[in-house]
Amino acid sequence: MKNIAEKLARNFDVTVCATDPLGGLPKEEEIDGVKVKRFKSWAPNNSYFFSRQLRKYLAENSGNYDIVDAHSYHDLPAFYAAQAKNRNKLVFTPHYHGVGHTFFRNLLHVPYELFSKKIFEKADKIVCVSNYEKKLIIDHFKIEGKKAIVIPNGVNLEEFKGLGKTKKDYKAILYVGRLEKYKGVEYLVRVLPKLDKDKTLEVVGKGAHKKSLVKLAKNMGVESRVRFYQDLSRGELLKKFKDADVFVSLSEYEAFGISIAEAIASKTPCIVANKSALKEWIDGKNCFGIGYPIDLEELASLIGSVIGKRAGTSKLLDWNEVTKRIVNLYRALLDV
Repeated sequence: MKNIAEKLARNFDVTVCATDPLGGLPKEEEIDGVKVKRFKSWAPNNSYFFSRQLRKYLAENSGNYDIVDAHSYHDLPAFYAAQAKNRNKLVFTPHYHGVGHTFFRNLLHVPYELFSKKIFEKADKIVCVSNYEKKLIIDHFKIEGKKAIVIPNGVNLEEFKGLGKTKKDYKAILYVGRLEKYKGVEYLVRVLPKLDKDKTLEVVGKGAHKKSLVKLAKNMGVESRVRFYQDLSRGELLKKFKDADVFVSLSEYEAFGISIAEAIASKTPCIVANKSALKEWIDGKNCFGIGYPIDLEELASLIGSVIGKRAGTSKLLDWNEVTKRIVNLYRALLDV
């Protein structure tokens, strides 16, 4: 959203309405030409994002905007935007996975789906970030196919130029993302005993599953070969992508997989689960697939054959191109 908003702001008046569960950030500020408004919210376990303030603001102000582009099916702000739709056109970018990622969230999905259909009904256009997500939405919500279009996420290719690779005395297996059980990071810990001892797992991210991963590494006697990082600066994260010898994502549910795009932009080869939108990355050259359920022997063999290869960038879109496609969509809606 940051990349898109900043590029849109070169030619349009752009406001980003965001929640601020922790408080302490300015209620209003301008960042690189983008007006940012923040609203108090309640977000248990960093989810849902209930916000009376945001709901009230949208109800009173939606009609003052030409386009409202609401993101994320899985949290409430998009529902507020649908409720508040007035004279504005509504674009919905759902990032839809199809399921909740905890037992409790799965229970909530059933009643939530009954009234969340309003978002799809009120949206003038639905932007999906992969063909997988588009099919999932059409099948689950029975919407007309022509209402949904695919505009993938992008990568800022410029920031990867000139990055040098750091010499090190080990081979790095990298994972970047939230630490939830469905992400499959535990397979990377479990596979380490089957790999040469010069292979080290680097995990960048935080989440509810971190404690279990730390405990698993200790129980398997590989804690010295697993390194955890979080809250890295953008520059530090880019270096992790560049210095990695292979990037692995074994997630069961993804609408796109932006960390894979960034790994490939770094020329780092990838291994992904042959599931959800991740399978759209598999090309046998830059990105290699493994089936579910994960077989550790197969995973160890695949890591051994892929690690250290050099990836290309053929499937990547720059954020400039992504923003251009979004602008074309907005203009088409406003011309109707």
